[in-house]
Amino acid sequence: MSAAPLWRLAVAWSLFVAVWLPVYVVEFPLVNFLWFSNIAVIAGLVAAWTGARRLAGMLLVAVGLLEMGWIFDFFGGLVLGGQPPLGGVGYMFDAEIPLYVRALSLHHLALPFVLLWMVWRLGYDAAAFRWWLPIGWSVVLLTRWLVEADENVNWVLRSPWHATDEVASWPWLVTLMLALAAIWWLTHRLLCLLPRADSR
Repeated sequence: MSAAPLWRLAVAWSLFVAVWLPVYVVEFPLVNFLWFSNIAVIAGLVAAWTGARRLAGMLLVAVGLLEMGWIFDFFGGLVLGGQPPLGGVGYMFDAEIPLYVRALSLHHLALPFVLLWMVWRLGYDAAAFRWWLPIGWSVVLLTRWLVEADENVNWVLRSPWHATDEVASWPWLVTLMLALAAIWWLTHRLLCLLPRADSR
């Protein structure tokens, strides 16, 4: 089910993606676009233009709480002098990465709130969790298949707290998938509390 497109948001989102996408294509390997947050940026643009409430809900389930973790880690890193407490956003304090690239990564600060506003406007389709779960797990498995040993997209090779570059064993991947499912389910249950949310 789709509602009216969110025109102003869609135009602003398009302008951002027009800058963000080519920079990321040049600066990062293509597998980087399998990060859930990057999927949400690209698919969220589609949701804004089409008013697709299920898609907007799926993306918020996918990244809502995860992005709040990014925000906590980033501001924690600012307070702790470039040492993020969760260890997931160290690249934001890496002077070897161009400043304009890191500046574009600040979209993480806005992404969960923009998606939440979209879902608030469009209503939450409670089927979003059921649709996203197999897609999200498929993204994890695809990422594991494509990544190189020095990449850790979606944490498929090791946890963000892993002290070395050693690739974790397959039980870690199963643990990761179960943990993500729990986070996505919790996000879904919270979104079911929103006005205009389906009761399914």
